[in-house]
Amino acid sequence: MDTQDAPQSPAAEPPLPPLDETGIGRVLVVVAHPDDAEYGTSAAVASWVSRGIEVGYLLLTAGEAGMQRPPEEAGPLRAREQRAACETVGVERLTILDFPDGVLEYGLELRRAIAREIRAFRPDAVVCGSGQLEVAWGFDHADHRAAGLAAIDAARDADNRWVFPELLHEEDLAPWSVQRLLLTGARPTHAVPVDEDAARRAIASLSAHEAYLADLPWHPSPEDLVTGLLADQGRRAGLPLAVAFAEHRLRE
Repeated sequence: MDTQDAPQSPAAEPPLPPLDETGIGRVLVVVAHPDDAEYGTSAAVASWVSRGIEVGYLLLTAGEAGMQRPPEEAGPLRAREQRAACETVGVERLTILDFPDGVLEYGLELRRAIAREIRAFRPDAVVCGSGQLEVAWGFDHADHRAAGLAAIDAARDADNRWVFPELLHEEDLAPWSVQRLLLTGARPTHAVPVDEDAARRAIASLSAHEAYLADLPWHPSPEDLVTGLLADQGRRAGLPLAVAFAEHRLRE
């Protein structure tokens, strides 16, 4: 057979470059539920905080429908566990909204609530889901998809004084320009290197959801799960450990 006709091996993908953090002094992580930020993202958060970057969490629901106990009991419990998780990675600003868990709907009310927090906290970057149906781990949760799409749109809404003008005129929240979106659940473009200390803190942050995880007997141990995630994403970046994101620049 002519060598020109021989099947060619696919070229190896180049390693993910490190995320350029120039100009990033504040990051807002937007997720649907308590524990959502603890599946890898919290390692990047721990790394950012250790370098002086301020990070805030915005949870759209209290996760009250996620346990084998009544919602009125589960919601406050999960909020307490989330506060403990935040402490392990140095997050001081935690905002938990009261949208209903399990039936989160994309729409103007959700976009307004996220835009409100963006204008109040004034982050340079927003971390959120991609809003995609199919992700690396299968079909994403409906709440995650709604949260991701709403956060992406709210990042633009927050910069437009004519969208949700009541935020400016009634709440005195001036428009704010988010520079970058860092998406999870999408094909990654960049990686945040993390060290062993950040990895330990990330494991501790997931472990803080003790009662929640006790309701999930099939769930891997936090150490195995987080270490595996960080090692896998590290391999894609040519690093021992990393957290990968799809970066989109909204403003230079």
